[in-house]
Amino acid sequence: MSEAFKITKDLPLVLKVEDLMPILSIGRNMAYELVRSGQIHSVRVGRSYRIPVNALEEYLRKSSR
Repeated sequence: MSEAFKITKDLPLVLKVEDLMPILSIGRNMAYELVRSGQIHSVRVGRSYRIPVNALEEYLRKSSR
């Protein structure tokens, strides 16, 4: 998924950390920091992280307050 999404309904149910980068306009290090710190909830699948799209929505709601 290389294109940036404008509306969350267009997103898949689960995102990779790399998918956060264009969505949030952040770099790789910041994306991993948000996930590793727990600011964005994620699930470990093997050696990689997966982010439920509702966790991204929750992060954005909290950040906009």
